[in-house]
Amino acid sequence: MSALANTRLPGHGRPLLSLWLGVCLTLAGTTPRLSQAADPGCPSADLFSGKLMTDICWACLFPVRIAGLPIGGGQVPAGAATSAFCGCATGAGFTIGMWEPARIIELTHAPGCSAALGGSRLPMGSRRLIGTEGKSAYDSTDIAFWHYHWYSFPLLILLDLFWDRKCNADGLTDFDILYLSELDPTWNNGELAFFTNPEAAWLANPVAQAACLADATAATAGSPIDSLFWCAGTWGNLYPFTGVQPNLGSDPRETSLAAVRSLAALHRRGMARRTMGNDAVCKAPIDFFVKKSAYKLTMFYPLPETQKAHVIGQSTFTWGESRTIPGPGEHQLYLLWRWSDCCAIYE
Repeated sequence: MSALANTRLPGHGRPLLSLWLGVCLTLAGTTPRLSQAADPGCPSADLFSGKLMTDICWACLFPVRIAGLPIGGGQVPAGAATSAFCGCATGAGFTIGMWEPARIIELTHAPGCSAALGGSRLPMGSRRLIGTEGKSAYDSTDIAFWHYHWYSFPLLILLDLFWDRKCNADGLTDFDILYLSELDPTWNNGELAFFTNPEAAWLANPVAQAACLADATAATAGSPIDSLFWCAGTWGNLYPFTGVQPNLGSDPRETSLAAVRSLAALHRRGMARRTMGNDAVCKAPIDFFVKKSAYKLTMFYPLPETQKAHVIGQSTFTWGESRTIPGPGEHQLYLLWRWSDCCAIYE
């Protein structure tokens, strides 16, 4: 694991050079990969290539809000910081808010396969805690199962783009592995997962489930309902925090539900922080319940979303059904965008 954990882009001061080299090699037909795929069942997403320019929804950065004034089109979440000026322990300044590309979430049926790392098989050693390989272990008409891998991906910092490095809620500055579900026994065991999300017991009733219809409608319109925290819109129920789910739709719907469940699970464990709101401009607080309106996603692989992002729970008929393809579609990468409010301190 240590070799892969140290595989990262160059640090601050050189990323634009690395990106330019990647573009040149791509145009020359020699796109670099972190390692050659060991088998056809683990393809490469070519993450570190010219795709960093062509397959990112750059318009999804907007609006950028400076001192309360939005610049550019797009939607500011309802829970974003409302004050124009701010004061922190380190000084006073004005607020900045924008959509920040922060994480890569990778979903796969094959344990250990990482398309984000060039089609590599992660060296996990003992397979005691690796669980199932996916649908093949179940009746394929009833159950789906996806593993997830979380990677830090602070793209604006990596490319030295307009983002104050002091406005870095978690201090991550490089591409790196953060979490692997294969090593998490709760991800493929609902009984163990229950101890991390016991509220699932009182949410498993017809009234709570019927309320998710409202969230599905609101999410498809672009505004998920944060108070219905147990719902994932048209994707299904956010609980339990496991990779097992009914096989009721397309791969984009299933992987999207697995991705947001992983987000909720990491929030519950304090490994994902809330970066939106008046109380988050100085330091991102721990929030044990995911605030859905603070996030949006774009598919990066196999078929990228480059024009607009989709919110949590938004119907895949508006963005994803055309991205259901055999083979590479068994491995999907999403770029997670989060709304970040920050206090730009006067110097």
